[in-house]
Amino acid sequence: MTKNNAPGFIAKQMICLLLLIFVQATLFAQTQKTYTSSEILQQIKKLNVLGSVLYIAAHPDDENTRLLAYLANEKLVRTGYLSLTRGDGGQNLIGDEQGIDLGLIRTQELLSARRIDGAEQFFSRAYDFGFCKTPEEALKTWGHDKILSDVVWVIRKFRPDVIIARFPEDSRAGHGHHAASGILAREAFDAAADPAKFPEQLQQGVSVWQAKRMLWNTFNFGNTNTQSEDQFKLDAGTYNPLLGKSYGELAALGRSQHKSQGFGVPAQRGEAIEYFVTIKGDKPVNDLLDGVDISWKRTGAANDIQRTIDSIYRNYSAEHPENSVAQLVRLYKKIATIKDGFWREQKQNDIKKLLEYCSGLFMEAMAASEYAVEGDSLKINTTINNRMGIALSNAFVNMYDIYHGFDALKKNINASFGLSVYIRPDQKVSQPYWLENKMDKGSFNITDQQQIGKAENDPLNIVFGATIDGENFKFIKPIRYKYTDPVKGEIYQPVQLIYPVNINSAPSMLIFKNDDVNVERNIHFTLQANMPVNGQVQFKYNNNSKSVTVFDSVLHMNRGERKFVDVAINSDAIAKNSKDFYGGKLSSRIFHQDQFYSLHKINYDHIPEINYNYYDQVPVLKIDLKIAGSLVGYIAGAGDKVPQALEQMGYKVVMLKPADCTVANLKQFDAVVTGVRAYNINEWLSNSYDALMQYVKDGGVLLTQYNTSNTIGPVKAKMSPYPFNISRSRVTNEDATVNFLLPGHPALNYPNKITQKDFEGWVQERSIYNAENIDGNFQRILSMKDPNENEQDGSLIIANYGKGRFVYTGLVFFRELPAAVPGAYRLFANLIAATK
Repeated sequence: MTKNNAPGFIAKQMICLLLLIFVQATLFAQTQKTYTSSEILQQIKKLNVLGSVLYIAAHPDDENTRLLAYLANEKLVRTGYLSLTRGDGGQNLIGDEQGIDLGLIRTQELLSARRIDGAEQFFSRAYDFGFCKTPEEALKTWGHDKILSDVVWVIRKFRPDVIIARFPEDSRAGHGHHAASGILAREAFDAAADPAKFPEQLQQGVSVWQAKRMLWNTFNFGNTNTQSEDQFKLDAGTYNPLLGKSYGELAALGRSQHKSQGFGVPAQRGEAIEYFVTIKGDKPVNDLLDGVDISWKRTGAANDIQRTIDSIYRNYSAEHPENSVAQLVRLYKKIATIKDGFWREQKQNDIKKLLEYCSGLFMEAMAASEYAVEGDSLKINTTINNRMGIALSNAFVNMYDIYHGFDALKKNINASFGLSVYIRPDQKVSQPYWLENKMDKGSFNITDQQQIGKAENDPLNIVFGATIDGENFKFIKPIRYKYTDPVKGEIYQPVQLIYPVNINSAPSMLIFKNDDVNVERNIHFTLQANMPVNGQVQFKYNNNSKSVTVFDSVLHMNRGERKFVDVAINSDAIAKNSKDFYGGKLSSRIFHQDQFYSLHKINYDHIPEINYNYYDQVPVLKIDLKIAGSLVGYIAGAGDKVPQALEQMGYKVVMLKPADCTVANLKQFDAVVTGVRAYNINEWLSNSYDALMQYVKDGGVLLTQYNTSNTIGPVKAKMSPYPFNISRSRVTNEDATVNFLLPGHPALNYPNKITQKDFEGWVQERSIYNAENIDGNFQRILSMKDPNENEQDGSLIIANYGKGRFVYTGLVFFRELPAAVPGAYRLFANLIAATK
């Protein structure tokens, strides 16, 4: 299974190290967040508010970040965002990741946004399978009851007083996923309170829950205005002096974390009115939480809890926050006596955080390596520092059966303890929990009910403890790897548990032609030793039909060493018109299990490093493919893997930079191809327009893949010899019937005869951002449509210009070629076939 189909492999679940404890915590790509005195005071205020709001939408970026910031920081209620999907099916402006990889990136971008606005993040098992036009398609593909049960589970666990949907249930939502999120939110409002709905959940530590009301947060996007003055309104643009920002400013910071979508936005200041329609429950009059008791009275607690918090707030000293520690400890003890277990746990956890912030107590556990290996050891160094010198005793670190007490801590002096933890060979490796099992087309499969809804895996953790003002406290901290970058400074990353040996394969695919005779190509396997390997091992390569031993011998490898193994694949051994997958496997008695996984890392500055395991197999195709031409120039866009596909087709590919786009230099190429969104992100293409048009006029082929025409990606240069517009229309049904408007056109006949069979097996969609208002010099080659819509004929347009031709296509080759769809290769070869 390839990277972008990661859930198809037998994934490995992260479990406890022998000496470690797992709990939920947040990891940072940068230094650990610290809190100013004013931010501490903000959190003290929040102790007196026992209300919650859950916001529900479909994707990362759908949430109203300003409203979340307002609710969490102005109304001081516990605020959550449930995104049904992780955004796996979108486009990527910062790299070439697609599918599962993109969903992992957007998950972390959402968590970055939540760290700014103060809300919590949740997900369902729904997979973002790309743009869809009706909620019926979304719910059918996801599995209606499956995803409804997830929404109900999150509601029962989070217990919101108010539920807010971002989108309506009809076409005004603009996207089938959007409308489906509104439908599921409404249905879950009732289902969560019904013991007959998903009763198995009630055996998992939750109870039925009835929210007070459900609202729709109406909007005014583009040409769709769903707001009216008779709706309930509130001003979410308030300025918070404790935070030094308005909620519009906080929202901009959070929104700008969605970097893979290019959603950087300016800060907004001043009044910002939000509008709401009541969908369920009684209509609010003065406040979103009208009729909800958000005081301590809802727990049946005595009034002295509220009075204690008020006293802590009044007596708080910005210069000496440690003076509040004793009162916080007394408050902790009082809250321990209330019967409401839900709010008791929530508020005691909040107080423990405040004890850290007020006391300046510093606790960290740093691993010597970012990676821990099955059957090896991991060195960990723990540090505790009583920076404010509060009255503290019995400080300790506890790692299962290792207990280490620290001597009396001197003010602002580091006390450290280091140890080496052995990791049993049968421990399972780190893996995003939603990728552990093979997924369905429209949803992930998660067997552990307690994992559902979580944003990410629980990290490796360690327990610190101390007695503060006579009360024993435990603080659970993630174990992280820390290093110093000479430019970025101190960087924290998660610690990953990995296999003893990783096996990578290259190239990304192999393509043989049906008429190849005795053509031999190599698959390159790289064995990466993550710990010393000494012993008898057997290495095989496998495909769907056979397993072949490459070597069976004693292998000696040091930690970090690589061994390269080439396996020759002969065209004569491959059946015509076939697709197979080749992967490597290392077997030995020295391993607890066979080794065949690769570790894939995704690394961007704005999020923590992401690692996951997958079976790195090379797709091997043998297809009826002919090419006309040999040299292709490629102008990179926002990121795609089309150049690698062209090389496998038999072309030599040269990546072109601005200085390369001259009339003299372009003459050598049989075709020039622009990557996806190339004209959205490369302003320099405006300076290359004349040279590119002259290249076409002289006999070259210029193929332009899709570009967008919205505010996120305005076209920054002319791209065509004749005018046309780029629309937002698309055909999302990957099995939509394709009509040949000009069956005799060379694009459908040379050098490959294109038939309906070439449009079988396409993934996710047919075309996006099709052409419209097309000049008469263009020929429309294909038409297609989604159900109940009119035919679209702008997915592939071609114009002859001088001796050459210009091609614009919205066909999603950037998805189909990496997915090894044979017909996509044959059609692409025709579109760039040399005219010379």
